[in-house]
Amino acid sequence: MRDAAALSPLLDVRDLRTYFHTFAGTVRAVNGVSFEVGYGEVMGLVGESGGGKSVVGFSILGLIDSPGKIEGGKILLEGQDLVEAGEERLRTVRGREISMVFQDPMTSLNPLHTVGQQMDEVLRLHSDLGTDARHKACVDMLESVGISRAAERLKAYPHQFSGGMRQRVVIAIAMLASPKLIIADEPTTALDVTIQSQILKLMRTQIADKGASMILITHDLAVVSEMADHITVLYCGNVVERGRTRDLIENPAHPYTRGLIDSIPDTTERLDRLSQIPGSVPDIRNLPTGCNFRDRCPRAQALCAKDEPVLTPQHDGLLAACHFPLKAGERP
Repeated sequence: MRDAAALSPLLDVRDLRTYFHTFAGTVRAVNGVSFEVGYGEVMGLVGESGGGKSVVGFSILGLIDSPGKIEGGKILLEGQDLVEAGEERLRTVRGREISMVFQDPMTSLNPLHTVGQQMDEVLRLHSDLGTDARHKACVDMLESVGISRAAERLKAYPHQFSGGMRQRVVIAIAMLASPKLIIADEPTTALDVTIQSQILKLMRTQIADKGASMILITHDLAVVSEMADHITVLYCGNVVERGRTRDLIENPAHPYTRGLIDSIPDTTERLDRLSQIPGSVPDIRNLPTGCNFRDRCPRAQALCAKDEPVLTPQHDGLLAACHFPLKAGERP
């Protein structure tokens, strides 16, 4: 059975649509997103703020509250559709099969409970271990994420840890029940640069050691290029490009992806100004006709205002939703 399962992806998201029905209008935060995550793979989900990345993660875990609703699509975890699963089933999935690392560890940890109490709760809910075995597992996990005097630190509260240490605790909690998939939502945004590097190395090691898969949600292509096996680029709730990391980074087919890559500071060149994508993300309640990116795109033509592009095969196995995609090595 395991060999058969390995032939199919761990997670298969198909045409996911998550909308928020507000008094000001319907927000199509996720509007037909599809991707796959294989066993042991890391997928980068990238794009600017407001592109729908976090909503994808919350949708997978069934954490969309009113006025939001999953309006369509499938989220298949080893073949089982989580969209159709009831809340009881989703409670068993969260933590045990899929866990999430949030971008702000201070708000994802309960300030009224010790770190040990919060870690122990995960194992009480998702394992059959006794009290002593759970305590040992918590100590071992804290040590594995680089926290010294782990047994003593279990008695501490979140405010007694630094930002980097709190993020290590959140990662430890996410890994504790050995989930099959970890969703990391901007896990290093609130940390300084030196701590970011340590956390990324830690996450990469933990994923490899546990044999887990991961969705790394970030706006930073420099980060995802070091971590991910393949990348999915979102813009205004739509997938605009998808492909293997090296191919997408070196020769993107979509002008938006090219703009994101060019916005990464290059320490080898002396520039008067950093490159940036002109304009701003449109109001997602009132998107333009045709291509959502056309008002910011240097390659836009009349067709872009008329017809919405769909994902089509490009060079190097990439898929891009663009009427006038870039050829390999071409600039916008």
